[in-house]
Amino acid sequence: MGAVRPETAIFDRNPDPALDELVELAAVLCDADYGYIGWMDFNRLWFKARFGFKAAEQPRASTADQWMLEKGEPLLIPDASRDSRFPPEGIPLPGGNSCLSYAAVPLFSSDEHMIGTMAVLSKRADQFKLEHLTLLEILGRQAVTRLELYNRIRLQEQAQRQRQRTERALAIERCFVAATLDSIPALVTVLDTAGRVVRMNYPCAQLTGLSLAHAVGRPFVEEFLEAGDRGWAAGKLREASAGQASGPHETPWRAAGGESRRVSWTLRPLLGPNGEIQYLIVSGQDVTDQREMEKTLLRSEARYREAVENSLGIVFTCSMEGRLTSLNAFTAETLGYRAEALVGRMLTELMDAEGAAAFQDCLNTLESSEEWQGALPLRRSDGIYRRIAMRSRRMQLPGERPFVLNHGMDVTEQYEAEEALRMATRQRELILEAVDDGIFGMDLYGKVTFINEAGARMLGYTSDQLVGRDLHELIHHSHADGTPYSRSTSPILQALRRCEPVRMRDEVFWRKDGTAVPVEYSATPLLEEGQVCGMVVAYQDVSERRRLEKMKDEFISTVSHELKTPLTSLRASLGLIQSGSLDKRPEKQRQLIEMAIGNCDRLVRLVNDILDFDRGEKGRLHLNREAVDPMTLLRRAADVAHNAATQARIEFHFEVNAAPVFADEERVLQVLNELVGNAIKFSPAGTTVRLAAWDVDGVAPNAAASEAGAVCFMVEDQGRGIAPDKLERIFERFEQGDASDSRALGGTGLGLALCRSIVEQHGGRIWAESEVGRGSRFLFTLPAATGT
Repeated sequence: MGAVRPETAIFDRNPDPALDELVELAAVLCDADYGYIGWMDFNRLWFKARFGFKAAEQPRASTADQWMLEKGEPLLIPDASRDSRFPPEGIPLPGGNSCLSYAAVPLFSSDEHMIGTMAVLSKRADQFKLEHLTLLEILGRQAVTRLELYNRIRLQEQAQRQRQRTERALAIERCFVAATLDSIPALVTVLDTAGRVVRMNYPCAQLTGLSLAHAVGRPFVEEFLEAGDRGWAAGKLREASAGQASGPHETPWRAAGGESRRVSWTLRPLLGPNGEIQYLIVSGQDVTDQREMEKTLLRSEARYREAVENSLGIVFTCSMEGRLTSLNAFTAETLGYRAEALVGRMLTELMDAEGAAAFQDCLNTLESSEEWQGALPLRRSDGIYRRIAMRSRRMQLPGERPFVLNHGMDVTEQYEAEEALRMATRQRELILEAVDDGIFGMDLYGKVTFINEAGARMLGYTSDQLVGRDLHELIHHSHADGTPYSRSTSPILQALRRCEPVRMRDEVFWRKDGTAVPVEYSATPLLEEGQVCGMVVAYQDVSERRRLEKMKDEFISTVSHELKTPLTSLRASLGLIQSGSLDKRPEKQRQLIEMAIGNCDRLVRLVNDILDFDRGEKGRLHLNREAVDPMTLLRRAADVAHNAATQARIEFHFEVNAAPVFADEERVLQVLNELVGNAIKFSPAGTTVRLAAWDVDGVAPNAAASEAGAVCFMVEDQGRGIAPDKLERIFERFEQGDASDSRALGGTGLGLALCRSIVEQHGGRIWAESEVGRGSRFLFTLPAATGT
């Protein structure tokens, strides 16, 4: 990186306490021994701000910055002693110090030019990580913002000095240039939508001789315009009240002392925050002297050329076809040419396609009217475009062809600043809309100033319905139990009064429909020029998180119970056997051993269920598919449950009319065992469990059209049934028809979720049908073996 360009020369050698504090903050946050902000010329690294040392510069060749600036990217050096680019003792610093760790980021201006670097160094190796680079980038942007602010202030001061020089020149010269600059529009009057004066500025009052107290509330057309212009002007006011701008108009205005002054003025509506027209703005300029000067200009070519050449603004003339005929020295200097090199050229040669189209529109307008105003991009000799605010008038000397007189002002910096502001505003809007959390702002009175769409949707509103409303009364008026939430105890309003951030984890906001939504939120004061002007609140709907936490707690409790019960029985059985008290009772000892083995098997099944569910969730269940007879599957499931069915006095009824299925026999049997076991658990004694299978040809209940060619299995009981709102949820993990079932009847809540995973990996689906008090039917489909 070479020397800083003049237009971005934002570094000097004067100390800046604010930048020193930023560097110190970076060093403290990164736990660094040294830190600095600097810029580099061809030979040296200059330090604008520093921490840990006092030197003002360092030879370029001995710095680490030269390597970072080669690529223009952040650089992290964990240990310089192992880096061949540096001496064994590390990176040298002024004063004989050396460092092993180095982290730095380049500083870029708003126009993406590298202007310097921000770095931290440590005597210890491996001190910095990638997150420290992120921190430096954030602090670096703050430093660049401050430096560019200094630069803008410097430019503003230069512009002020330029204006002062211009004013002194105007006061001395008393010539056409002074008259032209004095005629710059500076008359402003604010009207209500009925055309009555609300406010006017001092130049306007000075011109008309009216005091503000006298003019307020009086009709503009009667107080300012001559009688002959009041009729059509009143019509223009009505059009402006309807949203149509007009002008420029050039009419005589009633002036102090009974005289008339000729004023060029425009009329524009001013929209309020709600999009309605609130005021009408009349902006104009006294062109009386300018018109007199134009007449003088037409009479005296010599005086005209002298005035133009001495002008401190852009002044040139061109033909009605757009060919340059004359220009002052300031115009040529602004464009980087000699004046004689431009005369005779088409002005469109200095424009891009868009600018050429705009200039052609100017020429077309001047064919039918006397004046045109707008902005044109003109290309300098070095290829850089400058944006020029133009005012063009069609002029005609007696007996001569008409030509165009152009006055302009370079507004490039102002235009770029406005574009940057629009882009920053748009970026903020995009960021707000991109996040899923709710974010809103409020003013000092607790009224919503903005809210993103996600936040409004979370509360059942649209953004427009919330902006301007009282936040506390709308969404934060009550506790979760319905008791009132006073403004004095509201954490958000308390934080606003105390000018401090707050974070709450157990709160509720109220939706538009009156329901409460549990939220976590953080509220942070919004600062403007060091003063609190409101709060920004970011919040999350934690309903799903709390539901999952509850499911997790129930699962842990259930699994703990399922583990504890067989372990307790197992421990008791083995304890009796170990004590020797049953040595003379081998039959009883054998029963206890069988009980211990059964409990071990129960524990193995529990662990296998959990492992199978995990594999199923990840799609890793291994399936050994083959053609399997549905009747065989149902018989095997009934055989497995025979003892439990006998004890519960439950009978099985089989109905099978189906082709073989293409499936993993053991996995399908695992599904049937779960469904049959559940049917026995929830069936009253003396009832029948129906086991059925049939080909799906549009006859399966709820069968989809895409399931033709499959086989549907059904397990039906005559138990108490399942509530309609739980028919889908019971297939989710940790869910049961009734939470008390996990303790009364056993189970982890993973069985049906595992069944769904197995069936879906076979390409089928599973569902439940039930009527409370009349039993339940569990059905699932598997692909038929035909054609496989």
